[in-house]
Amino acid sequence: MRMNETEKELIAMVLSGRTEAFEPLVTPYRGRLLALASRLTRNREEALDVAQEALLRAFRALGRFDASRSFGNWLFQIAANEARDRYRKKTRERAAFPNLAGRVPSATAGSAASDPEAGHDRRELRADILRSLAALSPREREVFVLRDLEELDVRETSRVLGCSNLSVRVHLSAARRKLREAIRRDLPHLEEGR
Repeated sequence: MRMNETEKELIAMVLSGRTEAFEPLVTPYRGRLLALASRLTRNREEALDVAQEALLRAFRALGRFDASRSFGNWLFQIAANEARDRYRKKTRERAAFPNLAGRVPSATAGSAASDPEAGHDRRELRADILRSLAALSPREREVFVLRDLEELDVRETSRVLGCSNLSVRVHLSAARRKLREAIRRDLPHLEEGR
């Protein structure tokens, strides 16, 4: 996926000092960026922080952006790196302070739909699926989210994550297998609809 001319022009404008051009540059990616961060962090508040930090880092590093790459994939790579860094930091904090683990309430995802019952069902299904994602290692979750949910191809996913195509395929296979097992075990009602 290559950069289009509009993106090139907007990047040139930002780099020449017209910082207001950054907003239209990133606007097409905001929804997917937040969705990626949400799926990687499994926490709405943290996802908002990850997405915001990714945009800030992209703005600061725009001068080092390689114009032969896809701007969107570069932005997703920054977000994935930020989510990974936060995960590692939380893991270190939990190891250092084991008595505090699990005491912080998690944010609730989703918003009320016009049909409260349908909205409740959707929130429950979303929560069930996000719990299933917890069965994956951080790398498997990243690969699964980028390939199957964000629909990046293997090459784009490997670039975003900074790993080989083979690594993407191996982690994706493991992620899909673990998710199938978790769904069969924990969510048999989803299997019945097949």
